[in-house]
Amino acid sequence: MSDVMSDVPASVPASVPVPTHFQSFLAFDFGAKRTGVASGNRLLRTATPQATIKAEGADARFAQVEARIKEWQPDALVVGVPYHPDGAPHENTRRAQKFARQLRGRFNLQVFEVDERYSTTEALSSGARDADAASACIILEQFLRSLL
Repeated sequence: MSDVMSDVPASVPASVPVPTHFQSFLAFDFGAKRTGVASGNRLLRTATPQATIKAEGADARFAQVEARIKEWQPDALVVGVPYHPDGAPHENTRRAQKFARQLRGRFNLQVFEVDERYSTTEALSSGARDADAASACIILEQFLRSLL
């Protein structure tokens, strides 16, 4: 399937300019068993943790993602993409990128990818009770700080 005719580009790195009319965002810290979720907005540049999605398998996960999107009505989505410390991709990099592509395809929203190295470590070191949701907050706040 080609994106040539679509008015919404495929997943793009956060370094791509974000249209100023995009104000609200939902972020995901993708995991095979748990996916952290955070909501936030451009004005305050803060993120709020949401209940972590605990679902294995794409159908169960996307049913919960769809419910969150309907609830929050975000202008765009943000997905944390993990890399090795040296920046090299690994299997979870590819899984998170696939998740980002699937989000875009299913919900027709622009998806921004953010390098999420150390977000879980940072969440755990801060004493987060839900490291997945806290990591999604860190990912989203990093994204929001990058906006002009």
